[in-house]
Amino acid sequence: MAGSQIERALSLLESLTADPGGTPLQSLADRLLIPKSATHRMLAELIRLGYVRQDPQTSRYQLSTKLVALGFRYLANSGADVVQPILDRLAEETGELVRLGVIDGERLTWIAKSQGARGGLRYDPDMGRDAPLSSTASGHAWLASMGDEEALARVAQQAAVDPAELGPNAPRSSAELLERLHLARAHGYAWVVESSAVGTAAMAAAVRDPRNHRPIGVLSLAGPSARLGEARMHQLAPRLLAASAELSEASQASELFPCGLG
Repeated sequence: MAGSQIERALSLLESLTADPGGTPLQSLADRLLIPKSATHRMLAELIRLGYVRQDPQTSRYQLSTKLVALGFRYLANSGADVVQPILDRLAEETGELVRLGVIDGERLTWIAKSQGARGGLRYDPDMGRDAPLSSTASGHAWLASMGDEEALARVAQQAAVDPAELGPNAPRSSAELLERLHLARAHGYAWVVESSAVGTAAMAAAVRDPRNHRPIGVLSLAGPSARLGEARMHQLAPRLLAASAELSEASQASELFPCGLG
């Protein structure tokens, strides 16, 4: 395949992730801005390769389980056992949801979580989803590692989130966002209350490559804002920072991170 064809095929697969119930052919063609006939040919090839299926009743196209299986197979063989005890321990100590995101190029993607004191690394339903940078603690923790100009440019590159889907305290301007980032830099971690969604709160710290201090991931804690208020988040900050430092050291032994096993 030519480069543009590969890019189109990958864009098609990404589009299908948004519609578990299936997507009509015309809708996919409209999203990709390519002719319906070309979209149909790509879908036929992806069906042949086992990555896509067509519902015989609705004629809608859906992702098969092949991509999911590949993802879990990769994670199972990529050193998840190295980070598992760290995530589980922080979750047990705090009783909150712990999530790990990795930075891959221009994206911050959530890949794993551990919930409360129940133990065991369980992959998040949002695994593979990019973290909204302007409204989440994870996004703020990553953006805070950059200069203001680069941070705003990074946010501008990401697809905008509908303001109606955000919480009442989400930054509504560049100035508000930069104020949050300045606080995150001063404290060494970011925190939000009812920013990404109503009734939720979260805090996050960057995970850095121990060899060059470059950010390679983000570790976050999240929970109901009624339980995880600002005062409690600041009390939990030392534990979050200690765990992020431990992950930094462990990152060299895990392929989950860009620097892993390198």
